[in-house]
Amino acid sequence: MDNKKLVRTVAANLGRTTEDVSKLLDAFAGVLGSCCGDMDTVVIPSFGAFEPQKRDERVMYHPSSGHRMLVPPKVLLTFKMSRVLKSKLK
Repeated sequence: MDNKKLVRTVAANLGRTTEDVSKLLDAFAGVLGSCCGDMDTVVIPSFGAFEPQKRDERVMYHPSSGHRMLVPPKVLLTFKMSRVLKSKLK
């Protein structure tokens, strides 16, 4: 499902305009990005948790040339479903 279809579906379910839902999703993405940038976990009850994980920098070798390369550190965002959502999906 792409972003436009998600916005249309949520708007139809809530009886709101697509502009309102689009602003809501953009605001949620902004809050999620800023919280995870601060390494805070965002928990939504009955849905799940968005947890940031930090990967340290590391040295890797290019398989064909054998050159060493430095991979910079990065923050990954993982999602863990709640038990309620798991039971609804089964």
